[in-house]
Amino acid sequence: MADTTITKVDSRHSPTGPDGEKYLASGTHISMRMWENEQPGEAKEPSARPYETVGYVLKGRAELHLEGQVVVLEPGNSWVVPKGASHTYKVLEAFSAVEATTPPAQVHGRDDA
Repeated sequence: MADTTITKVDSRHSPTGPDGEKYLASGTHISMRMWENEQPGEAKEPSARPYETVGYVLKGRAELHLEGQVVVLEPGNSWVVPKGASHTYKVLEAFSAVEATTPPAQVHGRDDA
């Protein structure tokens, strides 16, 4: 029989990751996290992650630097960061976004990779 468990997560009580992200619902193959009111600043060092990320901008603006390309993300935009791609973000205006990762980013310390 398939898993019939329903998971509901209230973001007001979600755990927070090391970079300020809120962990939302997480399944076996996918997870969600939210970035709220990230403030403008310099881009962090580029990194490559062992998971694929798709995201959606709720408010604000940021630059996504991915493998030598730069795109500006604005409300209503969505994006993909392929597994293993070198990337970073530079927040231009107070920025809020939701991301989904597969496999789940925060499983077994994967977020620290």
